[in-house]
Order: sequence, then C-alpha cells, then structure tokens
Amino acid sequence: MARTTATGRMTTNRRFNSMHSQKSLFRLPASEHYLNCAYFAPMSRSVEQAGQAALERLRNPASIGADMFFEPVDEVRKLFARIIGADDHRQVAILPSVSYGMATVANNIYGSEGQEIVLLEDQFPSDVYIWRRVAQEKRLKLKTVKRPTSTTKLGPAWTQEIVESISPRTAVVCVPNVHWADGLRFDLSPIADAARASGAMLVIDGSQSVGALPIDVGELKPDALICAGYKWLMGPYGMSLGYFGPRLLEGQPLEENWITRRNSENFADLVNYRDEYQPGAIRFDVGERSNFLHIPMMLAALEQTALWGPASTQSYCSALSRPAVDEIVDAGYLMADAESRCGHIWGVRMPKGLSGDRVRHELDARAVRVSFRSDAIRVSPNVYNDPDDLMALVDALRVARDVN
Repeated sequence: MARTTATGRMTTNRRFNSMHSQKSLFRLPASEHYLNCAYFAPMSRSVEQAGQAALERLRNPASIGADMFFEPVDEVRKLFARIIGADDHRQVAILPSVSYGMATVANNIYGSEGQEIVLLEDQFPSDVYIWRRVAQEKRLKLKTVKRPTSTTKLGPAWTQEIVESISPRTAVVCVPNVHWADGLRFDLSPIADAARASGAMLVIDGSQSVGALPIDVGELKPDALICAGYKWLMGPYGMSLGYFGPRLLEGQPLEENWITRRNSENFADLVNYRDEYQPGAIRFDVGERSNFLHIPMMLAALEQTALWGPASTQSYCSALSRPAVDEIVDAGYLMADAESRCGHIWGVRMPKGLSGDRVRHELDARAVRVSFRSDAIRVSPNVYNDPDDLMALVDALRVARDVN
C-alpha cells in the first residue's frame, strides 16, 4: 500500500530495511497517531499479557517459590546486558528510577575541592539535581556546556564543546547520547576518550536512546549507564536499569537489603548476617527488586526489544521519518541537520510568528500525539508507527502554517 503527500514525495510499501510496522503487536487506538514514545512507551500485547499473568499468580502467594526472587531478575539483567553490549550481566542493577541510579553513582564519586562536574544546558532534571547537591556538599563546581549557536552540524559542534570542557580538573562527566528535549545526537566516543584521558568518571543517561539506538558499553567503557525502563525499553513505569563499570563495583549502595548479600538464596540461613554482597552491581539493587509484577513485564519488554534489535529499530525509524522530515522542512519548520539527529526522536521548531497554540490545535484535531519540550515539538516514532502516522503530523504542521 502506498501513501502520497501533496508534493508526491512520501511513498512507501510499508517495509523498511527488513522490518515492517509492528503496530499489530500493540493495542493502540486506530483513531490516534501516537508519536510520543519519548514520553511513555505504549504497552505491547506481550507485556500486557505478562502483567495479567503476574497478577493472577499473585492471587495465591504459595505459587511464588524462592527461585522467583532470583531467576527472572537474572534474565532481566542478561537481556539488558545484551542490548547494551555488556559482557557480564552481574554489572547490571535493578533500579526504581533514573534519579535513584544517578544518586547511587553520586554516592560513590571521588573528587577534591574545586574539581568540576560537566553537564549540558537544558539537561533532564534527574541528571542535574543530584549533581547540584553533590557540588555543594563536596565543594565541587558545576560546569554547564551550553548549546552552540551553530545552525549546521549542531550535534558534532556540541560534542566538540563537551570534549573541550573536559580537563584534569574534571571529576565527573554526566551526559546523554540523545538530548531529551529535541533528540539532538552526541558522539559519545570522543567524550569517553576525553573523560578516560583526564581520569574523570563518565556517566551516561540512556533513557532516550537505549533500545532504539545501538550503544556498546564494551567500547565506551562508561562508569555508569542509567536507563529508564518505560521509554525505549518499553517496560513498566517504576523500573529502571543501570550498568556499573569496574570503578564502582566495590561502591556503597544507597540502601542495605537482604537479597543483595551473599548466600541470600538460602532463606533458612538469612539470620546468619553477612557483610559480603552478591557479585558485581547487584549490591546496588533497590529493595524488593524482585517485584513480581514489574519484573515479568520488564522481561517481556526486553525480550521483544532484543528481538527487534536497536540497530533494526533505528533503521526502521530513520526510514519512516525521512520523508516526513523533508516535508516538514519544506513547509518552513526548522530542524537539526541529518548528522545531528536520530530516526527515533527529533525536534521541530516553529517558523517565526507561528503560534504554538495554533500548532497544538491542528495536532489535536488529527489526534497526533507528540510532546512540546522547551522550544521544540518533540516527535518520537517507534516500530509500531507507519507512514499514516507521519502523514497526519505533516498535514497538521502544514495547515497550522497556512492558516496562521
């Protein structure tokens, strides 16, 4: 089936790079065009079924054996490790939120008075507030790298600004590889090289990328990668996952709970208290990490995400987005250059004089679901989207411009 725009450019056979639309795996309303995965991923049928089965199991606690505290959690670790390129799944911790993961990292940093913590302008709040507190407590300095004024190759330009901000005075570099507000893409390789050369800790927020954009912690060697579970990993709200590098594996957790201690599998022996933790990053797991509702849902989500593969997901989203992006730019809207953006999340800025309320009205009239973040319209398609969804977005933006 083909779909053509007013300019005749947007045609497709609904198949991109060996993947076709996965909409049938979701229960999205047929009347809506959900282009907002960066806000909240829709629940797939498999995740929904896993949650229903978990609720039914919880009717009878006798069905919850000791193995269920450990085995499904290990499967979650293994799948997340596979998605991010980690060799050892025991370097993955089960977290309730990104802020919890960032606080865990901040609890274990080292740095002397006057050293710097490098952040980005307009970074997501969970990546900022904890470092503001740490800077005050440890008398460190926050160094915010501002968005360059360049209108071309903005991603590479900002990446270079980050690299140049790193020096022997740097204690921590905390960055995403995709900006949450408009999808601007950073090249983490030179940033990682600069952090490593200076001895600084590298902390990555992968919430708006992991699952939809390839990342390899084996190559980047970050000290931590923290990722929300309910966006591009497509799991339940209230779960996050974190990878912790070697420098943190002997660190101090935020809380002390029984299940992270050695031999915790032996319930009869729990009163023989042990100071030793389970290996790797398991010490950083949140209490009650075996959540018998969230873990099965997260596991189902990761199985599907791993099956698609971040590279295929990115390829699909890029091919799906490209014709729409061309149409939107032709209509006078402003976007980052191709080198600076991803296929799965991108920002659209309005032409001068166009009212945001006017754009919202046209989007709402067509049930196009996107987000407004800072001064950008944030569009974030995923594999459940098809050309009709992007065409509705293009139509709304064109009409908003024409009737303004």
